[in-house]
Amino acid sequence: MWLRSLFSVVIFLTSASSSLAELAPRQEQAKNHGIVLYNQLKTESAKPFLLIASEAGDSEAQYLLAEVLRKKNHYMSSEARAWYEASANQGNLYAMIQLGRSEKDLCDITRDCKPPQKDPIEWLNEAKKQAIEKAKSGNAEAMYIMYEITLDDQWLEQAAIAGNDQAQYWLAVSYKQGDGFFLPWKRTEEVKKWFKLSAEAGNPRSMMEYAALLFESGDLEGFRHWNEQAAIAGYAESVYGYGSYLAHEPDTYGFPYDPVKGYSLVSSLSILNGGGGMQENVEYKLPLIAAKLTPAQISEAREQTKKWAATHPPLSFFPEKLSR
Repeated sequence: MWLRSLFSVVIFLTSASSSLAELAPRQEQAKNHGIVLYNQLKTESAKPFLLIASEAGDSEAQYLLAEVLRKKNHYMSSEARAWYEASANQGNLYAMIQLGRSEKDLCDITRDCKPPQKDPIEWLNEAKKQAIEKAKSGNAEAMYIMYEITLDDQWLEQAAIAGNDQAQYWLAVSYKQGDGFFLPWKRTEEVKKWFKLSAEAGNPRSMMEYAALLFESGDLEGFRHWNEQAAIAGYAESVYGYGSYLAHEPDTYGFPYDPVKGYSLVSSLSILNGGGGMQENVEYKLPLIAAKLTPAQISEAREQTKKWAATHPPLSFFPEKLSR
């Protein structure tokens, strides 16, 4: 079985990537705002906020800043490597893995980087050493990290069984793609089982996958429920879909007709105009919904947008933490 993680739910504050730094309130605020922007794929906007917390010694911010810099340049720059190393030296396993994957990167070919603190294999070995210790003590995320390091499917299965929602998602995807050996009806049961467990653990991608399976089986109520739950979690694509369905643009899945709420949800996505390509969708959909509303209803919808933002998690595309 082979599985490449293209994206997954992001969980930033975890035992596998804890920070040793104590941030001042201003620095903590900058870090949190930087994470929100990063999750919204507004990486250039996130950079100065992550830099504040990184310079204060926060390993989480250092890792994400390194990710921003590496992906912007499309290779491991000297600056990105320095921040990965700063984070890795505080025990961030994700930073160690990225350093371990950087062998023969363009940065080294062009001799554009300072000499690394360690060879890539040394970082991978250190990540493996620390992760396996945590995994043996029952840490489900560490089990998933062991899968990322080794690509050993047994670690993916162990992590899923231990309750890691990311592992559960990718195990379900793997089975859905035909990996493993099952009787036809048993495969479908296993796929649905793991997506459901992951969805119940809060993974919005699994919520949408599970919703699709419920729709295929004729369970429209279940489909509507999990679409709503994914939107409540802040998953930008689900917010767009949920808002569109409430406004009956289109009316496909039997959602109650509520164009005011639909307008409110779709318009809330306007803040994502710096990342993720959502703005084009908003510009297309919003006039269709607005045509159904009076000016007073549009004003009401805008008030609902403010209330939703104040009572729900920030909008996010949930980018994969361990990016390629």
